[in-house]
Amino acid sequence: MSVPMILASGSAIRSQMLRQAAVPHDVIIARVDEESIKASLISDGAPPRDVADALAELKAAKVSDKNPGRLVMGCDQVLDHAGKLLNKPESPADALAQLKTLRGDRHTLLSAAVIYEDGKPLWRHIGQVRLRMRDASDSYLQDYVDRNWDSIRHAVGAYKLEEEGVRLFSRIDGDYFTVLGMPLLEILNYLTLRGDLNQ
Repeated sequence: MSVPMILASGSAIRSQMLRQAAVPHDVIIARVDEESIKASLISDGAPPRDVADALAELKAAKVSDKNPGRLVMGCDQVLDHAGKLLNKPESPADALAQLKTLRGDRHTLLSAAVIYEDGKPLWRHIGQVRLRMRDASDSYLQDYVDRNWDSIRHAVGAYKLEEEGVRLFSRIDGDYFTVLGMPLLEILNYLTLRGDLNQ
């Protein structure tokens, strides 16, 4: 890749995944009002996968407009539990309430990635993972939130699978990278087919 791709996301884990996969990139955070856009899409009846896709595209488009000639990737992830989208927890009490809602049940993570160049979309993918959370006790969930609040406050569903959050689950069906917030294998395949990454 002669010119590094731009990741239009402030997510440290997404940048880390690209770095570990040896994908040269710069980070430019797209300044968009995600919550109001998400609320508008939901009120219009948009399904969860469309919400993730629209937010990823908006980020890519915004940064692409200001960076001609560069590949720009926007990403977004939503958590769908029984048709309801959960947001990042606003407080430890909110995190605990989310975990109590999810325990013993299944939910779906949808991770969208959209790549733009010169203000136009080139590629998109929405990865989907189904997870079943074990029926953890109230005391474990409270201790978990107390120990991990500084980290999980930035995570939809109030957990991070790459950390202690893996102990919350009894089953995961799907790609690990998609759980972390980006369909990495599909992104790498696309960049390789384009010739941006060596075969």
